[in-house]
Parts: sequence; C-alpha cells; structure tokens
Amino acid sequence: MLSEDINNVSKTSISVTPDTEDIELDLLLQAIYLKYGYDFRNYSKAHLKRRMNQRLKLSNLHSISELQHLVLWEKDFYQILIKDLSINITEMFRDPEFYLAFRNKVIPDLSTYAHIKVWIAGCSTGEEVYSLAIILKEENLLSRSRIYATDMNKSVLEVAKQGIYSSKEIEKDSENYLKSGGKGKLSDYYTSKYGSVIFDKSLSKNVVFADHNLVTDSVFAEVNLVFCRNVLIYFDRELQNKVLTLFTDSLTKMGILCLGTKENLQFTDVVDKYEIIDKKMKIYKKVHILNG
Repeated sequence: MLSEDINNVSKTSISVTPDTEDIELDLLLQAIYLKYGYDFRNYSKAHLKRRMNQRLKLSNLHSISELQHLVLWEKDFYQILIKDLSINITEMFRDPEFYLAFRNKVIPDLSTYAHIKVWIAGCSTGEEVYSLAIILKEENLLSRSRIYATDMNKSVLEVAKQGIYSSKEIEKDSENYLKSGGKGKLSDYYTSKYGSVIFDKSLSKNVVFADHNLVTDSVFAEVNLVFCRNVLIYFDRELQNKVLTLFTDSLTKMGILCLGTKENLQFTDVVDKYEIIDKKMKIYKKVHILNG
C-alpha cells in the first residue's frame, strides 16, 4: 500500500515538474539580468522561445544551457543575443489606416498646444519616428514639437539617428504614405544615393534619440503623446501593466496614447484612466479625474 502511495506521489510530482527547456530559459534570463542588468524575465515566453530557437540553429548550439555559457563568458555573443531579443519589426507608415485616423482625430488636439512633447517608446531603427515627423511637418506642427525616441538597443538607435535606409524598402512604403493621408510624395523627404535613401535632417532636428529600457527605467519626461505600437504584445500581462502605468504617469492631462492594432487596454490596470478615441486603431486619451 505504501509502495502504491509513493508511486502516486512520484507520478503527481512528475506531472507538475516544469519543462527542462523552461527551466533553462528562466536560468538564462536570470543570468542576463544579474550579469548585464537587462530584464527579459517578463517577456512573452512564446516570443522568447522562438528567438532562442532561431539563435540555437544559427549558432549550431544544442541547448539553451550552452547558449547561457556563451552569454556569460563572451560579451560579443551577449550583444548578438540582445539583438535577437530586441523587437525590431518596423516600417514607414506601418498600418496606414492608423496614421490616417491619427491625422483626423489626434492632430486637431495637438494643434491646440504651444509646445508638443512626444515619446516614441521602442522606436527600433526609426521608421516610425520619421513617419510621425513627416505628419507633424505636413500639419505645420514639427517646429513646435520635441520628439523623444527611445529604445534599449543602442545599435538600432544609431541606425535611427542616421536616417539611412534601403531604397527598395522605402519605395515599398510609399504606398503606405499615400494611404495614410500623405499630402505629397514620400520621396519629397529623402535623397537617394547608392541604393540607399537619406531622410532630410530637418525631420530629426527636434528629435532626441535616447537609450531607455521600458522594463527597468522610470519616467524621464512629461509628454502630450505616447507612441508604443506593437511592443506590448511581446510582454506578459504583469509587464504590460507595469509599462502602461509608466506611460500613464508620463502623460499630461488629456494626453494621447497610441498602441498597436493587436494591443488594447482592456483588462489592464489603467483601463479606467482612458477614454477611447478610436477603438479599432487603439488610440486613447487620458481622462482628467477630478479629486473628490
């Protein structure tokens, strides 16, 4: 009888034991945090596993434990992994319907401000920065705007600062620009040279590119507009709430929050602090809550 009980306990224990790969992943993320200070522990596990498996194949490694050894002892390899884990999927005027809604529903509000402060969080290689700058320029608002473009990845920030992109990629984005309500041609804003395009420096004149980690860093400015599109989908619920609270604390009264079309405030800790401007395009306005 005792033998049966022990077997049952053993089977029960095995059934709740975490998968070995999950244990390896948790140990790797803890190691990165302790060694380098970057915190990926609350990123979506599905996202992390996809990126890890890609890196294992590319580096001809057999396990995350092997990868952890390299991360801890070879800083160059750590830099490679950070690039893998960073969220760098972007393009000019991505989701043009969003930018059209932004022109029609947000620009009228922004135009009432003498000075406009914008935070583009997770700006990656900067295509979204230049997209927004073009809209503000066409609406005669860029000269009184200050744009803070931040990312945790210093290498992509450097690309954003330079404003140099592949001609083929930018030419494909011209259609997005027109669909977003563009008032001219996208080519009006860049110069083509040797297979690349260089965006006009007037677009980035009022842009501050800065290293900022949404996971570990705090509020650094009070802004009228926060852009953070298609980043939260890579975080778990706990981290989403933390970052959304950071955005809420950063926004002025009646400030605007723009998320990606697959993201929303429903079931988050800040849902009661916003009203919806455009439900489909995930544009929100921070409500002014009167004390008492």
